[in-house]
Amino acid sequence: MTQSLAVEAQALAMLPGPLVLVGAGKMGSALLTGWLGRGADPARIAVIEPKPAAEIVGLSERGVRFNPPAGALPEAAVVVLAVKPQQAEAVVPAIAPLVGAATLVLSIMAGRTIAGLADGLPPGTAVVRCMPNTPAAIGCGITVAVPNGYVTPAQRELAGRLLMATGAVEWIDDEGLLDAVTAVSGSGPAYVFLLAETLAAAGVAAGLPAALAERLARATVAGSGALIERSGIDPATLRQNVTSPGGTTQAALSLLMQPDGLPALMRAAVAAATQRSRELAR
Repeated sequence: MTQSLAVEAQALAMLPGPLVLVGAGKMGSALLTGWLGRGADPARIAVIEPKPAAEIVGLSERGVRFNPPAGALPEAAVVVLAVKPQQAEAVVPAIAPLVGAATLVLSIMAGRTIAGLADGLPPGTAVVRCMPNTPAAIGCGITVAVPNGYVTPAQRELAGRLLMATGAVEWIDDEGLLDAVTAVSGSGPAYVFLLAETLAAAGVAAGLPAALAERLARATVAGSGALIERSGIDPATLRQNVTSPGGTTQAALSLLMQPDGLPALMRAAVAAATQRSRELAR
């Protein structure tokens, strides 16, 4: 274990109080698995989930509590809201009794603003609003987080360690930027999946067998993403490195990079997603 992971494990093992996870769907389950893998004490974790998956329920053998009766939980150190946004009106008031003066509420509910959450919580509650993305399910996600004014430096550090269980974490101070964050990294995996989908379809149109075209597209997108991550080289330079003057790649890019090509489409797509995020925020 590296020194940084050892420090993280020690911090999670020494949580100042109960960690309550509300919602154990895909994202909540990914967080829970990540916390336990990084040394969090199972006995300090309680999960509130009406219909938990069998593999998650199996964690009760390690000491994780599932759906404890009302009143059985003391004031929480952290409450993580990982339910669907439309459940907020019912869930937030229900967990309010667990929220004390030192409790941190960590929300990964899309579109739910800090002000909207605060309406159902005790005055002065420390809230961190987060936008993760689906690669978090395999520990390769990125989460952008924004704290309200009641979050202490220690709570911010704890929130960061909890979120790092599923990948990288970036912090911002302007909650309004989360709409653009949603459009880029929150919705972004769908854009990448569409690229793989359409690349495979184009391969079939060019004469490849469908199964081979899909394997080629899948491996190309995955490998290219890994190259960006591991090389540290900016994407523009990587693109230029694979583009020989007068070659096949340049022939394709001359179409993709036209004024109304992929760059313009991506700007329009991100703008549309950003606007929709603003419309849904409450």
